[in-house]
Amino acid sequence: MANDFVKSFVQMCNYLQQPCHVARFQNLCGVRGTFPDKSTKPESGQSEPDCPGLRKRVQSSDVSVGNGAAVDATAPQVNGTQGDTTVRPDGSSSSAAAAAADDDDVDSDTARAKPLRKNSLTGDVGQEFLIHNKFLFYLFTFGTELGNEMFFIVFFPFLFWNIDALVSRRLIVVWAWNLFVGQSTKDMVRWSRPASPPVVKVEVFYNSEYSMPSTHAMTGTAIPFCLFMLTYGRWEYPFLFGFCVALGWSVLVCVSRVYMGMHSILEVITGFLYSLLILAFFQPLLDKIDTFYMMDHYAPLMIIFSHVSLGLVAFSLDSWSTSRGDTAQALGTGAGAALATHVNYQLGLLLDPPLSSLPLTLPSISIGLVVRSLLRFLIGVAALLVTRMVMKAVTIPFLCRLFGLPSDDVRRARQHMKVELPYRYIVYSVVGFSCVSVVPLLFRILNLA
Repeated sequence: MANDFVKSFVQMCNYLQQPCHVARFQNLCGVRGTFPDKSTKPESGQSEPDCPGLRKRVQSSDVSVGNGAAVDATAPQVNGTQGDTTVRPDGSSSSAAAAAADDDDVDSDTARAKPLRKNSLTGDVGQEFLIHNKFLFYLFTFGTELGNEMFFIVFFPFLFWNIDALVSRRLIVVWAWNLFVGQSTKDMVRWSRPASPPVVKVEVFYNSEYSMPSTHAMTGTAIPFCLFMLTYGRWEYPFLFGFCVALGWSVLVCVSRVYMGMHSILEVITGFLYSLLILAFFQPLLDKIDTFYMMDHYAPLMIIFSHVSLGLVAFSLDSWSTSRGDTAQALGTGAGAALATHVNYQLGLLLDPPLSSLPLTLPSISIGLVVRSLLRFLIGVAALLVTRMVMKAVTIPFLCRLFGLPSDDVRRARQHMKVELPYRYIVYSVVGFSCVSVVPLLFRILNLA
């Protein structure tokens, strides 16, 4: 009985991992790919398969990755479509130009598009594709941005400066741990992205990273549900409203990763469930962690030791990749925010509202409130961007000089752990500290607190 269950479970997982389901969903949503012919190995004359599973990480000097298919970097391409072969989700093929013409005849609303952002590791810009449903394209583009680090870099400060500092700093703890666990799991499991063709790479930014589980699905699930659990009862709003917002946020991020061609259905489901498991573990501990950060005299040492140790673990799992840098960035931000939390409490700055004032209510919206919130946000973000720019300009050349590495090629220099790890920690810990402690003091000086 148990063996039959395990066998059925494995079969179901294999079924959900197949890239054809991703391609069918993309086709249903109006995405059509224009794929080049596969490159062939000179010694065999056989095309190299692009299958899911364990693989070596693709380096920028090896191939140019166009919509996920390995192609000769020197092969001529004109806008990624002319002279190519379009592989449809059902396996049939035709010339890209003819396919585009056929599609344009069927739907006058068809648009050509390039993948979102070039590949962060290889520098590849990806292969053109056709969009037949612009609404879904913009909807899922917005959904995938809700799981990107850049969104959280904007979201956490806005929440901290304008709404609830306690909720924001606890969300940062959950965000950092989710990214560490998710990215580390990726580098241990080492599954490749869904094979293309048949999958269309609507996004190629993370295409060279491993795929299992989806960290977008993890952060896109952990943050809204943790936000819901931290604010319900602390703020006055209906339970059903908060739950529906959290669920809608999570579903939109998860489905967008399949639409983008970055994850299989199995990887998204795994990321969703994995995140809920991590959240269930951390939720009862968040109050104790926050209290420790504020009150314990040894908290600064423990914060630095724990966050640096986790970064060293993450960096030792696999060869250089942007996922390791993202993990160190999140851990560095978390360390800086935690140190600032300790400083704020010890100096009596930015104290949380007393328990007697709970539950909190949203103030009535007025022009003055909106203007002050926008000013805090714009001035604060500008201060953080300047801080990041200055720290980056100083840190990378210093580390290159310290370790005897050339600083003329920043991308290559940052592929060294001894440069990338301290760079991420130094820069983003300062940014995190500034967000939680320095910028609020700036607001007091400007009478915007």
